[in-house]
Amino acid sequence: MVYTIQDIVSYLEKIAPPSYQESYDNAQLITGNSNEEVKGILCSLDATEAVVDEAIKLGCNLIVAHHPIVFKGLKTFTGKNYVEKTIIKAIKNDVAIYAIHTNLDHVAHGVNKKICDILGLTKTRILKPKREILSKLVTFVPIDSAKEVAQAIFDAGAGEIGEYSGCSFQSKGYGTYTPSESSNPHKGQKGKPHEEEEVKIEVMVPAYLERKVLSALKKAHPYEEVAYFITKLENENQEVGAGMIGALDFEMDEKEFLTYLKKQMDLKIIKHTHLLGKPIKNVAVCGGAGIFLLNDAKKSGADIFITSDVKYHEFFDAENQLIICDIGHYESEIYTKELLGDLLSQNFSNIALYLTNVVTNPITYI
Repeated sequence: MVYTIQDIVSYLEKIAPPSYQESYDNAQLITGNSNEEVKGILCSLDATEAVVDEAIKLGCNLIVAHHPIVFKGLKTFTGKNYVEKTIIKAIKNDVAIYAIHTNLDHVAHGVNKKICDILGLTKTRILKPKREILSKLVTFVPIDSAKEVAQAIFDAGAGEIGEYSGCSFQSKGYGTYTPSESSNPHKGQKGKPHEEEEVKIEVMVPAYLERKVLSALKKAHPYEEVAYFITKLENENQEVGAGMIGALDFEMDEKEFLTYLKKQMDLKIIKHTHLLGKPIKNVAVCGGAGIFLLNDAKKSGADIFITSDVKYHEFFDAENQLIICDIGHYESEIYTKELLGDLLSQNFSNIALYLTNVVTNPITYI
């Protein structure tokens, strides 16, 4: 089967919707024609010039990277810096670059879940769930069409709460209307008041799926004019947000856990605050720069918080409530390429798929 770049993009954006990314981010197709056939995919943490060279050598015309090579607008393409050089080389060689960044950070099966899996953490949950990304849809359906309409909107993505699907609240009542002379009523007669037994269906809808769900509703609903309303909710979405916390199967001594962390994540160095003489059981993580989640880690009851890019004075903010561990930005997210490889191989098994061998870490240790 032949797949286009758009097929890959559509799948990835179902896994990690672009609307979940931070406002500063640039998670999207950065270079390339979305209608081109995919010849091979190279997964990487960063899209650098060396990674583009590797893609060319392997015959891959699509790089799926975690970090966007372009964050800000580019006004020139003269090759004066590594960003412009990378973009120029990719375009010249017809290599598409797709970035899946903070949107992949924010989903429950994303970057932080990968870290939790490597550390063997169970009972994982989002550390700071996002708010205001859910809506409530209410619609009114004649009783003999209620099951069909409800199933249509469920199939479009409505009514999913955690591990449960088909979630709704339904109540019976009576709808009234008078069809005009130019109407085409499903039930009732033109010009005469009509009363119909109806079911009120209420469901939760991820905001990014509103258009799809409404389209399914209108297609399945028997009425000429569909009555519905959508309300934005302030609720937290427990499946979407920053960071993650989980539990070890058994408690570890602090030094024992740091040794375990170093081995599991293949670390050369760990920077951490003073040990507290307490066992480690609950572990909070955030791939990349995550110190903004420190208070959430404290409130969650974490014994240790693993992240990166912690500034000197921010280590003081641990205040002996937990241990802050800075393992390095690259080191905290390098396994994202494996995550991407696993996701893509499950759905596009006939496409040549590679994980980059280029070490894109700009930092070295001696």
